[in-house]
Amino acid sequence: MTSVLIDGIGELVTNSPAVGDGLGVLANAALVVESDQITWVGPSSSAPAADRRIDTGGRSVVPAFVDSHSHLAFAGDRADEFTARMAGARYDGGGIARTVSATRSASDDELRALLRARVAEMHAQGTGTVEIKSGYGLTVEHEARLLRLAGEVTDETTFLGAHVCPAGTDPAEYLDLVTGPMLEACAPHARWIDVFCEPASPHAFDGDQARAVLAAGRAAKLGLRVHGNQLGHGPGVAFGAASVDHCTYLSAADVDALAACDTVATLLPGVEFATRSPYPDARALIDAGVRVALATDCNPGTCFTSSMPFVIALAVREMGLTPAEALRAATAGGAAALRRGDVGHLGVGATARLTVLDAPSYQHLAYRPGVPIARLLDDRALDANRLTRASAG
Repeated sequence: MTSVLIDGIGELVTNSPAVGDGLGVLANAALVVESDQITWVGPSSSAPAADRRIDTGGRSVVPAFVDSHSHLAFAGDRADEFTARMAGARYDGGGIARTVSATRSASDDELRALLRARVAEMHAQGTGTVEIKSGYGLTVEHEARLLRLAGEVTDETTFLGAHVCPAGTDPAEYLDLVTGPMLEACAPHARWIDVFCEPASPHAFDGDQARAVLAAGRAAKLGLRVHGNQLGHGPGVAFGAASVDHCTYLSAADVDALAACDTVATLLPGVEFATRSPYPDARALIDAGVRVALATDCNPGTCFTSSMPFVIALAVREMGLTPAEALRAATAGGAAALRRGDVGHLGVGATARLTVLDAPSYQHLAYRPGVPIARLLDDRALDANRLTRASAG
């Protein structure tokens, strides 16, 4: 077993409450990695010997970002919709059909190349764990295909056959397809099931339909996720899912319900940026004791960004989170949304997914928006005993 000492860390964010503050920050720190697992964390002056050493040169090191909501498995482009929204057009979910058409037309190899490029782009910006949804196939064959391909680049795959009801399809018949043959074909390739529950949208699913989808997914032993409360008030927080994502429109009762359960409120501020919609009241959620995550929602229609640092900056500037709260939501919060105890922190026993910042402090993630200061410390860096930016592969 080969051990690697990662040393010279000016500021180490561990997300360990045992250290004392919310982020568990250690100055002049080091850690040891063996077989992709952290085996020691502490001050550089007390670091044990190791087979190899990486000197970070005084940089800050944080847990790799956990992006718990993305739609990377797609083909096509919808830049014109963004331009229209900037001129005042309103988003209602209707553009999804365009991506479905383009994705169905793409070959496996084309989709595989797009997926790998997008994941590499995320790695180059510090993301170490990413969830990927289907939802741009909407047939048994194409939904299963998207999940199979997504499974080549992540363990966190989500069946989203209930993304929209295809035009010209009877909603009741489509619901039977999603909860029957489509689920049967997709469940072997998925860890989660999701549903776009938006009673205000003519393209999405209402509360009863969403409940049926989630019940079928639970019976198939899939974890539950919900797109909810993005376009208006709805029942998204009431399903007992691991995460309800968007949370733009929440009543006081919704906030109280979230505070009283273990459902994570996953906020996607890039969507509000790209749709000119109101931002969720993240401050109210945090103050109420709700567990909050941040994610990109990277998708071609409403938020085509793969940058978790950009999301952190938006959360601080537009949603009232402190830099520390935003970083924790983008790491430990995302891990909680995925029910993962091995990522999102840098304690002993954690998977060694680390992000190095070309900065002295994590505060620079919001302080220097748009500047590429974050990068994943990948396996090649550990093997080569040097820092490197991630590349496709």
